[in-house]
Amino acid sequence: MIVPFDSLPNDARIWIYPAHRSFSGAEQAEVQDALTQFLSQWTAHSQDLEAGFELRYNRFIVIGVNQYSAQASGCSIDASVRFIQELEKQFDLVLLDKMNVTFRQGAFLAYKPLNEFIKMAKAKSVSKETIVFNNLVNTVGDYKQFWEVPAGDSWHNRFIK
Repeated sequence: MIVPFDSLPNDARIWIYPAHRSFSGAEQAEVQDALTQFLSQWTAHSQDLEAGFELRYNRFIVIGVNQYSAQASGCSIDASVRFIQELEKQFDLVLLDKMNVTFRQGAFLAYKPLNEFIKMAKAKSVSKETIVFNNLVNTVGDYKQFWEVPAGDSWHNRFIK
């Protein structure tokens, strides 16, 4: 059962999938339609999951599940990963590679392999003040508070001297 993302409680579980590029206008509409269709049918052990999504900055797919109504199981999580893999193929996207970093460079979002981000940190091209996206947060509350933060306040801090 799909619900508005904003209605999910702060302890709802989330998954964040950063795209390596922005969605075109047509892609954004198609991705939203696909997410709506998938989440409307998403179940765990034959129970509907209360789930919502948002597309942030035309670049991040954020899926949330209210685990009070029904908990996402291994099989349901696997189904969501297969769905994301289908989106990757359909739109020629990279969404599942966790070895990349998305961060702000001025008014733009940059997406770099972790090793390039580390090189940029050593070259002082990024700093503790650089805004990074911590896609490892796992609840709506953490997403609201700790997702878009200065690198010095994130796990990225270990790479910046």
